Amino acid sequence: MIKTVKTIPLAGKRVIMRVDFNVPMKVVEPGKPGVVGDDTRVVAALPTIKYILDQGVKTLTLMSHLGDPDKDAKKAKEKEGDAFSKDAFMNKNYGKYHLQPVAEHLAKLLGKPVVFAADALGQKAFIEGQKDGTVIVLENTRFHKEETSKDGAERDKMAKELATYGDVFVNDAFGTAHRDHASTASIAKFMPAGNVCGGFLMEKEVQFLEPIVTSPVKPLVAIIGGAKVSSKIAVLESLLKNAKALVIGGGMAYTFFKAQGHKIGKSLVEDDQIDTAKDILAKAKAAGCEIVLPLDQIGAETYAADAKPVAIDGVDVPDNLMGLDVGPKTIAEYKKVLDTAKTIVWNGPVGVFEFDAFAKGTEEVAQLVAGETAKGVITVVGGGDSVAAVNKFGLADKMSHVSTGGGASLELLEGKKLPGIEVCRG
Repeated sequence: MIKTVKTIPLAGKRVIMRVDFNVPMKVVEPGKPGVVGDDTRVVAALPTIKYILDQGVKTLTLMSHLGDPDKDAKKAKEKEGDAFSKDAFMNKNYGKYHLQPVAEHLAKLLGKPVVFAADALGQKAFIEGQKDGTVIVLENTRFHKEETSKDGAERDKMAKELATYGDVFVNDAFGTAHRDHASTASIAKFMPAGNVCGGFLMEKEVQFLEPIVTSPVKPLVAIIGGAKVSSKIAVLESLLKNAKALVIGGGMAYTFFKAQGHKIGKSLVEDDQIDTAKDILAKAKAAGCEIVLPLDQIGAETYAADAKPVAIDGVDVPDNLMGLDVGPKTIAEYKKVLDTAKTIVWNGPVGVFEFDAFAKGTEEVAQLVAGETAKGVITVVGGGDSVAAVNKFGLADKMSHVSTGGGASLELLEGKKLPGIEVCRG
């Protein structure tokens, strides 16, 4: 486990806290602030923010990134060539990267003023000039290249300055815990000994996700979906060591089918991962872990929202079709397997749930997992697409835990040590 904010006396202290306010923004017009499109991540940080304020702190300074302006600008430059202008790009996308609207939204949620600092750096005197109990939100940390620099000395320079903003560092940004950035992990090196900890959101993420890899309540059943095997190799290999069964769906299932010699029609496949799929099948067999692949499917001639669904009663896909969802026999088989579990972890949809015509399989999986939760099974949903799915179907509150971190939850399930968590170990 990690050291939490409750373990450090905070009265009269300046607190610097990393939050994950990387929220979807709606651009109103070029050069103008955006509008918060979804405040889920802001709301998730409220319990820690409110607790810190209740302790009578001098100041609470919040820092976060919002999007990735440098990366996006580079992509735009590659596309536009000589016509590209960095100033024009930043003006056009102003609303996507500036945190002031998020600060204003936070003020409404807290019911108290929030001060916005127009830069992430150079703010020590500004912060020290605030009255006791003030909440400050810094501008996007990624406006400074040092935040994500691979040069440790460059990154440390920014981290060292950020550390001067507080006596205590609290990391509650699980969504960026897998990144060793200036504001997520490097800052901890420059804080007073013993004054680094995690917030309540970080604590909950670790509490639910870490035991799945280290010591799950067994039997453990993992549902792994999504488009590609290549993005899930490490998590499959990590989970099969403790899992009773790996339920595999989504586009990645067709790489496994091809590895077994089945026809896959026009379905998505990674030919360079065929040997990997064979290797995972062999490792699962050796570990006594059952691999559960679809028994029937819903296909279509094209990958499109208005494509006509075609039932495929079997494993082999006709040459003119591609598999886009699982069928009723598969769902019945999934239910049998899930009914044996005491812990379920779900990462990745089992069909193209973005298209309503091919969302039924993923919705039924969500219903099954919610049903198991009601029976006392520990259920953890991790990964951006599966989280989006349970939100789409209104079932997020029916799970034991829905992770706020896509890449971070995936890497934790892979058994990796995450820099933003490790600094909170105490």
